[in-house]
Amino acid sequence: MTYGESVSDFFSPTGLRPWQRTAAGAGLLSPDGTIAATIFAEMSALAVRTGAINLGQGFPDEDGPAEVLEAARQAISDGVNQYPPGIGAPVLREAIAAHQRRWYGLEVDAASEVLVTAGATEALAATILALVDGGDEVVTFEPYYDAYAALIARAGGVHRTVPLRFPDWQPDLGELEAAVTDRTRVILVNSPHNPTGAVLADEVLDRVVALAERHDAVIVTDEVYEHLTFGAPHRPIATRPGAWERTITISSGGKTFATTGWKIGWLVAPAPLVTSVLAVKQYLTFVNGAPFQPAIAMGLGLPDAVFTDAADRLRAKRDLLATGLREAGFDVSVPDAGYFIVADAAALGGHDGDAFCRALPERAGVVGVPVSAFVHPDRAGAYRSLVRFAFCKRREVLEEASARLARFSAG
Repeated sequence: MTYGESVSDFFSPTGLRPWQRTAAGAGLLSPDGTIAATIFAEMSALAVRTGAINLGQGFPDEDGPAEVLEAARQAISDGVNQYPPGIGAPVLREAIAAHQRRWYGLEVDAASEVLVTAGATEALAATILALVDGGDEVVTFEPYYDAYAALIARAGGVHRTVPLRFPDWQPDLGELEAAVTDRTRVILVNSPHNPTGAVLADEVLDRVVALAERHDAVIVTDEVYEHLTFGAPHRPIATRPGAWERTITISSGGKTFATTGWKIGWLVAPAPLVTSVLAVKQYLTFVNGAPFQPAIAMGLGLPDAVFTDAADRLRAKRDLLATGLREAGFDVSVPDAGYFIVADAAALGGHDGDAFCRALPERAGVVGVPVSAFVHPDRAGAYRSLVRFAFCKRREVLEEASARLARFSAG
């Protein structure tokens, strides 16, 4: 079963303004035409008001490698404080090319096949706006990172989704086949996946490549958790036979180096695709983060142990929170990567995950986010009792959250 929707499917009255179309795509347009607050903003406000532990937002509460932080300080002291080149500082583009070669065996031309962006979100925005025209279809897996729907709507595209299901989160290949047609312009693949932490199987990636070739679609990948996997190493779809020439690979330094506030992202693609995206990107931020670009470049060149140790520490935090959630009575899907773990609250009476999450800060002193926030409202029922918790926090924070949840379930 696949799903299709455009903004016009949601609202029969014509004349939506551009900002309303974007808000509608993100599921944020209220019946009166105003923008509603995101569930993330609401839950963070609840955390502040109640003093609850906020496991709803996906940012670390510890700094990344000291060498990376010091490199940014040094760059500021050295006067790297003005506009870098629009395509990105040469030192970072060269480091990204070297990173792709070192980890994945991809030979990339730093001068023409790398573009530095204001985080992965800008890379996604510029890519979708560059490639998608009114009526073009974009296929994503569902649940999906919330920006996808808004960006597709802003471009005038039609968003089609392929469901991922608890607890293994792998798509049905027949449903994937049915979703991709000659109207498909982009297949957007997020692996490692947010919010589920799934790593898509090789057979899924191979089928995506085959479908993109068959229907002349562009593959766009969101790989920001590439170094935070807990089993087999990440395998970019661009490394698969026939994929490179039609793939835009997006990543960032924020998750890898725990510097989410720096907003240094990038994309890697054949030169014609980079040129197309740059034509849009230069009118968004133009450039960003001058002193942070050489710092991320330095980080990308750190020894392998820095990357593997970061993943190992995160894996231990995953296991700590998974144990706490199970002991509190949740059914848990253990993620293979990333910052998040999805738990089923049905056994605790949380059949309505949205209501459960809104009550949890007061009742347990912990904040989570309903997985229904990552799907179209018409399909929320399939994910109704599921809750996403972030484990990218200090161990003592996760231990306290687990203890609070245990008291809540026992009471």
